[in-house]
Amino acid sequence: MFVVIIGLCLIAAGFYASKTSYQLARYANILKFAGAFVVVLGLAAASVRQIDAGTIGVQSLFGKVNPKILDNGLNFVNPLAEVAVFDTKVQNYTMSAVATEGEVKGDDAIRVLSADGLEVVIDLTVLYKILPEKAPSIYKGIGTDYKDKIVRPVTRTRIRDNAVYYDAVALYSKRREEFQNRIYQSIDKDFKSRGLVLEQLLIRNINLPESVKKTIESKINAEQEAQKMEFVLQKEKQEAERKRVEARGIADYQTIISLSLTDKQLQYENIKAQKELAASPNAKIVIIPAKGNMPLLLSDK
Repeated sequence: MFVVIIGLCLIAAGFYASKTSYQLARYANILKFAGAFVVVLGLAAASVRQIDAGTIGVQSLFGKVNPKILDNGLNFVNPLAEVAVFDTKVQNYTMSAVATEGEVKGDDAIRVLSADGLEVVIDLTVLYKILPEKAPSIYKGIGTDYKDKIVRPVTRTRIRDNAVYYDAVALYSKRREEFQNRIYQSIDKDFKSRGLVLEQLLIRNINLPESVKKTIESKINAEQEAQKMEFVLQKEKQEAERKRVEARGIADYQTIISLSLTDKQLQYENIKAQKELAASPNAKIVIIPAKGNMPLLLSDK
């Protein structure tokens, strides 16, 4: 509209010049024509609005919101209308204890009280987007700062409302996924009623009080020691069983040998050994003993 104002100023200057001296009156028509051209050019430019990909436009004229949405590309609108642009892509809003991570600078984590009265600090990211057809009603009822008026307060309130049903240790460990699903459903319901869609809810971190952390660590260490001791005992039992099996095998072997070694068998083994000694190239003297005794071997070595 700035161009239109310049054109109107030129037209006014033309009318003023026509009423003054002859020297200025000669330029009056030129000023009027130039002013009219600038006004037409300004109105034409103001009538065309470009909407980029991933966004939509909502137009309002003198405070009245037009329900028709401006899609991507060039759109012809009333040159006096204002166009608010809404991002329809998936957006994220992070609330973190780390100063450089969240939307709000500084510690912006969500502090809640658990069922056992302990303070739990939660870092969280909300992924959401607006429903394009709801953009005019959002603009009319909330404005373009729906992130601060809807996303942030609704998320923080619903997390606090649902955290009171869980103990601090349960939130930190076994019931964390259940808690996340529960707050997802409650936040999604509130978002949809306001023209937003909750894409995903990410609990990035849950910090417990230092005393609770030490208790959990002690419990985990005790469980690990118990598991280690159980493993050692199991190993010792297996080793004892192995030794019993080995001893039983040796005993069975000795029993079998003692039953199979008769006098004739021993005599036969004696004769075989004497034959091997006789065939040996080493010098020796073999004395054959009486029946039932072992031979005596004499050597010159």
